[in-house]
Amino acid sequence: MDQSIKDKTKQDLFNFYNAENRQDFYIAYLYLKHLRDFMSQVFNTLGMETVESEKPVDSSIAEILQLYVMQIAENAPSTETNIYHGKVMKKEDATKLVTLNEPIDIKTPERVVPFKVAKDMVLENPQAISVGRCPCRAARPSPCIPKGDQEVCLIMGDPFAAFIAEHNPDFRHCSQSEAVAIIEKAHKRGDVHTAYFKKELGNRFMAICNCCSCCCTGMVMWNKLNGAIPFLASSGYRATINEDCTACGQCADNICPFEAITMNEDENQANINHDKCMGCGVCVDNCSTNAISLNLDPSKGEPLDIDQLK
Repeated sequence: MDQSIKDKTKQDLFNFYNAENRQDFYIAYLYLKHLRDFMSQVFNTLGMETVESEKPVDSSIAEILQLYVMQIAENAPSTETNIYHGKVMKKEDATKLVTLNEPIDIKTPERVVPFKVAKDMVLENPQAISVGRCPCRAARPSPCIPKGDQEVCLIMGDPFAAFIAEHNPDFRHCSQSEAVAIIEKAHKRGDVHTAYFKKELGNRFMAICNCCSCCCTGMVMWNKLNGAIPFLASSGYRATINEDCTACGQCADNICPFEAITMNEDENQANINHDKCMGCGVCVDNCSTNAISLNLDPSKGEPLDIDQLK
C-alpha cells in the first residue's frame, strides 16, 4: 500500500477540523480506524455477548474507546444532547443518497432529523464511498449472515470515506453502482437502511448502515427498550394493511424488524402497532399478497428524501 496515500488521508482528516473542534479529530481517527474494536466495547458496556477481534487494539486505545462509548451513552437519553443517532429510510431514499452526483450542504430541519446535534447533510464529494464489514455482525458470536456477506456498511463523503478505506482493513473503496447493489441485496434480506449522524464526524451524516434486528446494536437496544431512548428516528412513513391480507403470519413471525406486527385471530388479519412501526418498508416488499403499503405519517416526522431537501 502506498504510504503517501495513507499519510495524505490522515492529513486530510486532520485538516478537516478547525482549531475550535480539533479535539474531535482524535476520536474520529480512533473510531474510523478501530470501528470493529469500538463495537466490541459497545457490546461489553451493554452487557451483550461479543467476540473480540482477531487483532485487538492495545489496552490504552481500548480504554479510550470505552470512555467514548460511555460518553455516547450519557448523551443518548435526550434528543437535545444525543451525539450519535440514526434515521430510518426507505430503500428508495437510501438509493438516492448513494447516487448523488453533486455536492450538498443542507441544514437538515429537526422535523426530518429530530436531534439538536449532528443532523446536517453535507457531502462535498458524494461519489466518495467506502464499504466495509458490519462491525456489529463481526462482533457477534453467531451473526445472522456469513462473513462473506457482511460488507454492508457504507461510509460516505471525504475525508471519512478515503481515510477508513486506507486505515481500516475491513473497508475498501466502492462505486456508486456497487453501493446501490449492496442496498438492494440488503433490502431483499430484510435489512433496515439507516442513515447515521455523528458529532465527531463533523456534526453530520456520515454513513448508511444496513441493519438487522438480531445483531445490530441500535436495533437490538431499540426493541429491547421499546424506543424509550431516542437514538433512532422514524422514516416518516408508517405501514398500513389492506383487505388483501390473508393472515399468513409471515410479516409478524419473520419479517418486521421492529416487532410492530401481530396477528389478530378474531379479525383473521395482521395488525400494525403504529407506535412501534418505523416505516422501514421491509414488510411491504415481503408481503406475498401486496397487502401492505407505506404511507406518509406527519406524526412520525418527514422522510430523509434528498430531492425534497434540496
